[in-house]
Amino acid sequence: MKRITSRFKLQRRLGVELPGLGKAGALARKPYPPGQHGNKRRKYSDYALRLEEKQKIRANYCISENQLRRFIGQAKMGQVTNWTAKLAGMLECRLDNVVFRLGLAPSILGARQLCTHGHVLVNGKKARTASMTLKVGDKVTLTAKGFGSQNYLQVKDAARLELPDYLKKEGAEASTVGTVTAVPGLEHIPFPFDAGLFTEFYAAKSV
Repeated sequence: MKRITSRFKLQRRLGVELPGLGKAGALARKPYPPGQHGNKRRKYSDYALRLEEKQKIRANYCISENQLRRFIGQAKMGQVTNWTAKLAGMLECRLDNVVFRLGLAPSILGARQLCTHGHVLVNGKKARTASMTLKVGDKVTLTAKGFGSQNYLQVKDAARLELPDYLKKEGAEASTVGTVTAVPGLEHIPFPFDAGLFTEFYAAKSV
């Protein structure tokens, strides 16, 4: 995803806190869209409502439109009764998201930086591809340098989110190891999300 100038403005525009972007409080003081007329009541078309759900997914997981379309294409493969639930599982199991959800980084972008610098270990091996999809049983931790990085130190005593039930965390501080214990679903998306509107947005699109 392209660099976001203001993560707070983006969340205000969408009207929801997106944990993947890091620090909380985007809507605390100004719970309305940015801009001169932001505090006036807005009228939404059906298209705008559907588009907003898509934008929430893109923004929280820090992915581009092309990346999202590739994920959707993969989620629709095979005999799938609910491709949005499968998509949610794929996004939640991305390595950068798992590092974030384990409380090893303050945001998904912070987790991505740890991966890029070779500070993330998956099953004991360095993983530099933040977009890789983890499987049940995979174990994630940081290198010694990773545990000493600013990304980890910012969050070690105050994780942005509680640990989800599809992850297990063992060890303390510089010996923390996380394990993927189940395939996550729609209920694990960490912000208000209308899967029906999201599905409708892509229903008529060729993905």
